[in-house]
Amino acid sequence: MEKPKKTLAQFLLLCIVIFLIAMYLPGFYMQNIFSAAAFTLVVAFFNFLLWPLLLRWVEGFLVITFGVGSFLLSTLIMWLTTLFIPGVEISTPALFSAPIFVAFISAVITLILNIEDDDVYARQVHSLLRRKTKKQTKHNKPGFVFLEIDGLSQEALKKAIEKGKMPTLAEWLKKGTHKIQGWETDLSSQTSASQAGILHGCNNNIPAFRWVDKYQGNKIIASNGINDAPQIQQQISNGNGLLSTNGGAITNLFSGDAKDNILVYSTLKNIRQLYSESWAAFYSRPFNLTQVLVLFLGELLFEARSRVRQWRNNIVPRLEHRGLTYYIARAGANVLLREVSTYTVIGEIIAGDKDVVYTTFFGYDEVAHHCGIYDEECFNVLEGIDKRIKRILAAEHHSSRRYHLCILSDHGQTNGATFKQRYGTTLDEYVKKFLPENENVYQELDSNQDHFFQMLTTACDSIKCKLTQGAKAKKLKKAGVIVLASGNLGLIYFTKYPHRLTWEKIDFMYPGLVTGLVSHGGIGFVMMKTQNRGPVVLSAKGRYYLAEDKVEGENPLAKYGKNVTAHLRRTDGFNCVPDILVMSLYDAEKDEVAAFEELIGSHGGLGGGQSKPFIMYPVEWNLTEGEIVGSEKIHQLLKEVMLKTQGQHENDTKNSFSAQISRGQQKTQLH
Repeated sequence: MEKPKKTLAQFLLLCIVIFLIAMYLPGFYMQNIFSAAAFTLVVAFFNFLLWPLLLRWVEGFLVITFGVGSFLLSTLIMWLTTLFIPGVEISTPALFSAPIFVAFISAVITLILNIEDDDVYARQVHSLLRRKTKKQTKHNKPGFVFLEIDGLSQEALKKAIEKGKMPTLAEWLKKGTHKIQGWETDLSSQTSASQAGILHGCNNNIPAFRWVDKYQGNKIIASNGINDAPQIQQQISNGNGLLSTNGGAITNLFSGDAKDNILVYSTLKNIRQLYSESWAAFYSRPFNLTQVLVLFLGELLFEARSRVRQWRNNIVPRLEHRGLTYYIARAGANVLLREVSTYTVIGEIIAGDKDVVYTTFFGYDEVAHHCGIYDEECFNVLEGIDKRIKRILAAEHHSSRRYHLCILSDHGQTNGATFKQRYGTTLDEYVKKFLPENENVYQELDSNQDHFFQMLTTACDSIKCKLTQGAKAKKLKKAGVIVLASGNLGLIYFTKYPHRLTWEKIDFMYPGLVTGLVSHGGIGFVMMKTQNRGPVVLSAKGRYYLAEDKVEGENPLAKYGKNVTAHLRRTDGFNCVPDILVMSLYDAEKDEVAAFEELIGSHGGLGGGQSKPFIMYPVEWNLTEGEIVGSEKIHQLLKEVMLKTQGQHENDTKNSFSAQISRGQQKTQLH
């Protein structure tokens, strides 16, 4: 009886609200509450009857307008309704405003009455997608869905489960269907390096999220650049990526060689990627857009509450000024991109025609950057992601094939007050102290934040470049030194020289710089190339010659993990390794780093949870009993398990078919 009560309550509330809207909205008239009830019923009937017919003609229009055109269809249906209901009139300007008000109020009422009600979501989403994918392809072999939670370390995942914030994942562990295993990232511990390895099996020559290519005239390469991302993918792809066999990529950095991509940075130039059956279904209902809008506005309020709570409770470390634009950035990543990913993955599962799907949830990484990795806000974000995982899991009941669900992260984050908060200066400002007065320094120290705006600015980059590239080019041309950062990893390039400078050359050209860097309390070590002894790692109290595996004085890498030397040797072999690689301090007791970006939770370098993500996979996979180091290893293991699982299923099918034939032959012989 609970569902009928909710449905009746929803109907009555909607009738009352529509009547109130008609009282105050010019051009919208209703004689009484009974007229409102009749109007609501007939609109619902027309929606059920006419909407599927209208969609056949205007689906493309809805996609082009990102669903805004659906309100025009609502306008038509509401106008038709007034022709059948006495005492109801609608005219300009209410023809356009009334559908928006009604859809918005309907979404609010639904959310209030059905909070945490997945059955409502199923009715609104699954049923519509089933109609959109009537021609389901029946497959015997299973498919795979990979859901990446950006920036979530294994330790943070465990805390979220312990707090009861991720009950779906907790239930998997309780039932024994899935297993959590940690793994270690490469250097740099950030999305482009990790996703390149996971999706393409290669992340060579990606030293950070953003770096300088001296071979291209000191060009700054950004992993999410409209031109740079496709170039990076071209270099790392062999055409046999994780998603190359009938796969789909959704809101990722790279495509994994999938043919179907939705909001993937490396393919954003291709406008056709904005269309898919599931996305078209999303656009076709005003309810979906208004529901997202309601959630979006709610997220803005959560961000305001978060700022007040952190200030009132004097939570440290914290960012004193997150800025007004971060309200939109947080809501965009944690609502809009999340809902697009969820809806599209559900559509792919229901359709059943994709062998493998991979999507990224950006919300946790976004919020943890600004609030801290264990903040209350972060666990609330994970709770929301867990609900979407539950909805994705439920979609399999409407699919014609079985899908294996795997949850993983590309890296973690490590907490800590920023370099500037601790010492009152940024990395580029500190470097400038040791340079000649006439030496110009160019810096970009904000590579790992604001995923939503990164998506928007990347999509508009072709226009933006024409407006801003000139000014940026002038600054770069004048600069003799470029300073970049990825979390607590700093990169210093001397752009006057077309090759990588040696320690000896740097000391000669810029005396005091290296000594000043290693003696700073916020810097753990620097790495450079020597003239005759290969790469060297320096700290205030010791040095480590990597090629010789020789330590003089105290080991500068002692706090950074047992695999740190292998990571640094590998990075030293990259084409675009900086002249000076700088790593901030790592306080092992407090588990903190000092990010060169203004981020409380950071990643990109070494130290703490930023290098310790996880993979949560079905127990029957038996990935490995040993240590997993590097995202390329994750790619290899996933490829193997996909081939093995599908191959095993084909063998079982053949054996079953052979057994049927054998039984048939035996029956024939008996007769």
